[in-house]
Amino acid sequence: MSEADRLKWDERWRERGADPGEPSALLTSLADLLPTRGRALDAGGGAGRHALWLARRGLDVTVADVSPVALTLARDAAAREGLPLHTSALDLEHDALPAGPWDLILSFHYFERALLPAFASALAPGGVLVVVQQTRSNLLRHGHPSSRFLLEDGELARLVPHGLSVVRSEEGWLGEGRHEARIVARRA
Repeated sequence: MSEADRLKWDERWRERGADPGEPSALLTSLADLLPTRGRALDAGGGAGRHALWLARRGLDVTVADVSPVALTLARDAAAREGLPLHTSALDLEHDALPAGPWDLILSFHYFERALLPAFASALAPGGVLVVVQQTRSNLLRHGHPSSRFLLEDGELARLVPHGLSVVRSEEGWLGEGRHEARIVARRA
């Protein structure tokens, strides 16, 4: 990611303010499929809306994001709730993932195809990977994200790395009005 992109995300997070927001209804609906102990990585997790929910459930969570502003918001929100939370400022397009193994890796509206094998390798045995990303059909109703960040329709199911078993997969105009592909997969 370019420095201009990082600065753009810093500015967006400054404009949004101190509240990281509520976790996605999709994520909370997956509660029965997700671990409640162990280590979790929220890749591209921004201000931590999902990471905080995972930490409340008992996970030791690390949020990785390119925006130092977002990570500060996540740390501050965790401190207000008395939750432990680790942050890692990195560019997931170019930097290595924080060291695993991870019992859960969440990639929610951040997608880089090249990361899927790294996610699979970083999962602990029995670990869960959750990927949620808009597809190209999303452009029929929404101008963002741009096609650079979108999956082709039907692509995510084909990208699941060897060694992971798909627990749940869906794609279409789902919950929050976006055309998304969603995968929950578990490492053997």
